[in-house]
Amino acid sequence: MPSLTSYLNPMRVLGDAWDEIGILADRALNRHLRLAVTGLSRSGKTVFITSLVHHLVDGHGLPFLEAVHDQRYLGARIVDEDRPDRFPYRRFHADLTAKPPRWPKATDRLATLELELAYRTRSLVLRQVQPIQHLTLELIDYPGEWLLDLPLLEQSFARFSADALALAEDPVRREAARDWLEALRGFDPEAPEDENAIAGVSELFRRYLLRCHNELGLSRVQPGRFTNPGELEGSATLRFCPLPPGETRPGTNRARMAERFERYREEVVRRFYEEHFSRFDRQIVLVDLLSSLNAGPAHFADTQETLSLIMKSFRYGSTGLLGRLFAPKIDRLLFAVSKADHVAPNQHPALKQLLELMIQPAARAPRFQGITVEVMTLASLRCTDVVRTEHDGQTLSCVRGRLKNEDRETVLFPGEIPPELPEPEDWTSGRFRFKEFAPRRLQPSAAGQHIRLDQALQFLIGDKLV
Repeated sequence: MPSLTSYLNPMRVLGDAWDEIGILADRALNRHLRLAVTGLSRSGKTVFITSLVHHLVDGHGLPFLEAVHDQRYLGARIVDEDRPDRFPYRRFHADLTAKPPRWPKATDRLATLELELAYRTRSLVLRQVQPIQHLTLELIDYPGEWLLDLPLLEQSFARFSADALALAEDPVRREAARDWLEALRGFDPEAPEDENAIAGVSELFRRYLLRCHNELGLSRVQPGRFTNPGELEGSATLRFCPLPPGETRPGTNRARMAERFERYREEVVRRFYEEHFSRFDRQIVLVDLLSSLNAGPAHFADTQETLSLIMKSFRYGSTGLLGRLFAPKIDRLLFAVSKADHVAPNQHPALKQLLELMIQPAARAPRFQGITVEVMTLASLRCTDVVRTEHDGQTLSCVRGRLKNEDRETVLFPGEIPPELPEPEDWTSGRFRFKEFAPRRLQPSAAGQHIRLDQALQFLIGDKLV
């Protein structure tokens, strides 16, 4: 039994009072949390959101979410699910619970989903007034390609053109850009405006970007809506492309393309930023690092540069009440390596360290501003089991699962993750041969269906469930 002096300890009393004030203030000011979810190409954000909602509805399989661990979490319900811009959770959930399950189709436009979370408060005061508290968690899903448009807000058409033309000369992109660059050499920017010529060369630029994105698996693709147009499909707003340096004179092809770039930047990118980006509270960025390693050094460098651009795109900083109401800023940022189940658990620390090294230079600025930046590895839907096999007298940690487009399960040694940034010999040794797996069926209440999804939730929303 605690002694009387422990109850009278002034530091303990002060600490308890401070915790109580913090809980009360948090509840008064933060009943709605906007969590933005995005990712680089094929990183699995659709599966992440679907699995997150699946587990939050009943709170099963989330032992590292503190409110669940304390048995205070009561569950969640989807709010206003029938709106046209809603994330199609039911359809994607049906994909993952089908027999056999199938990967959901990636989303191609912004979608939102609101969850109302219920939990018992640990506040002594609130327990007397309203013991069951609610938090509205708004999930915002948007294509990762759109994220890379934000740097265009600080660029002129001339700067955009110079950067894009230089990037097209990169060895890994040069072949994909060949048809567009050849057409550009025969295109006269200073000629009187010719809409057919503009449309032709712009379409070849779009095809070049699509090849970079779909065939080469590159992440740094700008403008993002050229590969994922959403509601802008077929719009004249997308009929422009980078041009060599020159003077912009009214009535010319260059003037029309520059005008469309400005319109795209102001009416599409800036509007998206003001209506959505500037209102995010928390952000998770998913990264398929295994595919990046598979693809080689140029793709790996492209991923690292893309992550650097992402870090510069967000509004960082904690805010008070007025800031939260009128100019909220991201105060927690999570970078997560997805598909961690594709390698053995003993490789997860190296996988995490590798992503930390990739974002380290760009992460200094938000950390300097007091932003909590975290890196972890996770699997939203676990598709493999871990098995150990003997090979040449050594015990190897392997994974067992059904490979993509195959009918039976197989056991394989997926390889090792370098704990540091890859050296030249790493790229020539053939060590990166990570496989894609087919999904396993998402079960109603089975344990072990994810890896660290609950730890991600604790970081992103756990402090609000108090």
